[in-house]
Amino acid sequence: MLINAELLLQYQRCKRRPFLDTHGDNIQRNVTHELLMKVQQDKVTHRQSVLANLAYHQPDFPSGNWEAGAAATIELMQQGVDIIHRGVVLANYNEYTLLSRPDLLVKQPGTSIFGEWFYVPVDIQLGKRPKQEYQVIAAFHAEILGVLQEVTLAEAWLILRNQDSTYVVDLDKWTPQMLNILTDYTAVIQTPAAPEVFIARQKCNLCHWYNHCYEVAKSQQHLSLLPGVTPIRYTQLQELSITTLDALAQTNHSILENLIGFDTEVASKLIVQAQSVLTAQPLVLPYALPGENLTFTAPIELYFDIEAQPDLNLNYLLGVLVVDRQANTEQFHSFLAETPEQEALIWQQFLDLVWQYPQAPIYHFCAYEVDTVKKLGRLYRTPYTSVGPLLNRFVDIYEQLTQSVALPIESYALKAIARWLGFEWRDQEASGAKCIYWYDQWLEIGDRTLLELIQRYNEDDCRATLKVKDWLVEFFQTEDAKKFA
Repeated sequence: MLINAELLLQYQRCKRRPFLDTHGDNIQRNVTHELLMKVQQDKVTHRQSVLANLAYHQPDFPSGNWEAGAAATIELMQQGVDIIHRGVVLANYNEYTLLSRPDLLVKQPGTSIFGEWFYVPVDIQLGKRPKQEYQVIAAFHAEILGVLQEVTLAEAWLILRNQDSTYVVDLDKWTPQMLNILTDYTAVIQTPAAPEVFIARQKCNLCHWYNHCYEVAKSQQHLSLLPGVTPIRYTQLQELSITTLDALAQTNHSILENLIGFDTEVASKLIVQAQSVLTAQPLVLPYALPGENLTFTAPIELYFDIEAQPDLNLNYLLGVLVVDRQANTEQFHSFLAETPEQEALIWQQFLDLVWQYPQAPIYHFCAYEVDTVKKLGRLYRTPYTSVGPLLNRFVDIYEQLTQSVALPIESYALKAIARWLGFEWRDQEASGAKCIYWYDQWLEIGDRTLLELIQRYNEDDCRATLKVKDWLVEFFQTEDAKKFA
């Protein structure tokens, strides 16, 4: 059986995925997510941009014939060529064959079985920082390459995005960790059943096994579906044999509050979260904000949401829903940059609109909008008098809700909350990730229907925020009324 760098990379992210990739039923795999397709294309583009400046040799061999690829790579190494692209290096590891295909093998002065030179592996990665998983994979390549050359390599290199120089991987540090991970991986891959499921949404959403794993977790009422249960906290709960919703809901917070990953507030909040899911009812948190500090209903309210393209460092859509409670009207304003150069224009259009209502609170969901307004203010040198007072009007509905109430839901993402309240997006498959893909497609092919999809999604996000905010006000009004009943 082959073990390659991709399997080891995915194992670091999720122990379950490489097992399913090796033993799973491919019928249960999701269709590849559009955003993942974009990431894969971005990787290709980044790699091509690096290779464009290099003179390299590439081994010639029939596709999938790794023995022939390894022989062709060794021939190039024996010749002493300066750079080899996508060479093949094989090594035996117990009953497994390790397959290494670093992006580059770079010739260095020294001594090896080939002569007065040896080769160092170089990986071209899309990330902007040297993540642990990248360095472990670099150590994987270096270990196999070292065995082939009969050289103990001291370092391997990474070429990252937006970096002018290579990053040197300390193999003395990372090789032992890599070998431990490799040992763990082979143990897992030999077991008859897949490792325990754990749904970590940010990591799992783009995985082609997500739907399959989610159904497994749902059938088990797995605690990873409970908001606030992180891998570290789950490990702590397991050690106390607290592995069900019912057990967690009946736990005294004093049992949890001194564990790793917990404190008094986290422990109490997690227990109430379990109780909320079990009873299917919203529950006030023990450390909820006092009622007078919660959001209120104003004569005119603004609801704000941004769509961005991170790879371009671009905020291309600033959407504002103006709700006039007195006139009983709602009007949505979509400030859209059809090209990246128009960001400055839509920023000014946004400022012009929100300052038409100088007393209106500006509601948003999570911190991105506040952070982006600060960033745009700095970028376009907007006077503080136009930005500073504006920031004082921002109200984060996510923060207010999550500090005040537990809902019987699996996630505190806007979609999960609003859908629990009965709100639906007009385009069921729309998402922030898809908007990134759609905007890239718009820039590439100029199809205006893609912009319309993005604008509609952005408006629905604003209206969903309105729905959540109104529910929160009504909920606490009802709770306050109960106190005096």
